[in-house]
Amino acid sequence: MADQPVFDPFSQTFTLISGDGMAINITIPELDAFILYSVQISINHAAQLGASLIILIVLLLLTKPDKRKTPIFIINSTALVLNVLRSLLQCLYFTGPFSETYAYFSLDYSRVTTSDYASQVTITVLMWLLLLFVEASLLLQIRVVCVTLLDFYKRIIYALSTCIAGLAVAFRLALSIENAKYIVALESQFSLHWLASAANITTSVSICWFSLVFVVKLGLALNQRKKLNVGSFGPMQIIFIMGCQTLIIPAIFSVIEYFVPLPSIDSNVLTIVTIFLPLSSLWASASVDNLRRDLPKPENHGKLLSRNSTATTGLLISEKFLSDPLTSSESAMTGTSRSNPPSPISTHDKHLYADLEAQHKA
Repeated sequence: MADQPVFDPFSQTFTLISGDGMAINITIPELDAFILYSVQISINHAAQLGASLIILIVLLLLTKPDKRKTPIFIINSTALVLNVLRSLLQCLYFTGPFSETYAYFSLDYSRVTTSDYASQVTITVLMWLLLLFVEASLLLQIRVVCVTLLDFYKRIIYALSTCIAGLAVAFRLALSIENAKYIVALESQFSLHWLASAANITTSVSICWFSLVFVVKLGLALNQRKKLNVGSFGPMQIIFIMGCQTLIIPAIFSVIEYFVPLPSIDSNVLTIVTIFLPLSSLWASASVDNLRRDLPKPENHGKLLSRNSTATTGLLISEKFLSDPLTSSESAMTGTSRSNPPSPISTHDKHLYADLEAQHKA
């Protein structure tokens, strides 16, 4: 007598009947995989939504009113708003008609409304806009970091940065257009995997390039601080730490997606950069405020001729310059500003201080 096949209740099949009477056989593992995917990706986007919303609130509360009109604040806060909206719409997708069990397995989206289609197309547009603002923020900060370089090196870095950022934005735009077409027609004339991979790779390369420039330039600046005997923990170290994080952590997420089957893990790359950019400026600004509070009273200012007090004065002189990255670098190079008297810095040290000062809010 032949052995009877062993019944496995965990892999049994059940049948769905489509609207035209066709039977659709579905296994329990397939249903489990669908539910698990929906839960995992919902947690992912919900975490991004919460983190972006918290940083946005903190940024609005802690940023001084006079600095809320600066280009870097406007760009960073707009990027956070875009990321909040994108993550919210992503969460709504997995709680809407697109993710209903019958619609998913039968590919019958007849009950999906026009507003549901519009929200999904909006996600693709927001993803492109988010990358556009992130690249704009990075380009703006590259301009500040490299303000004291020779014109020849500045032009090279600006040109490479613009090309790399433009390439990433162009690939993301192409992917957004094709995704929108696919969402509306529910079909595509060619596979989007290569385009999605190209968009993710160019985005990761762009972020790594900008972060590498920050880290190298600020690392050299930290070395200059040692020559000036300014070794205390301050804005320069803060920006250096955040630059390393912006370089390493998004790169890790970009590589993980090709080896670990986590849903939509690549979406974390832009979220991490969007969060880190305002965090670094807030942390550095708080450090500068602490330095200001630690300064002696004005009547004792004439006695501050030591090397350490000179370094503190030189750092604070550039605060107005740093609050507006689009300001000319002339005042930083001369050690003066429109509202402050010349600092007691030697001709040799002026260049070093200018190089340090122009970067601590990059």
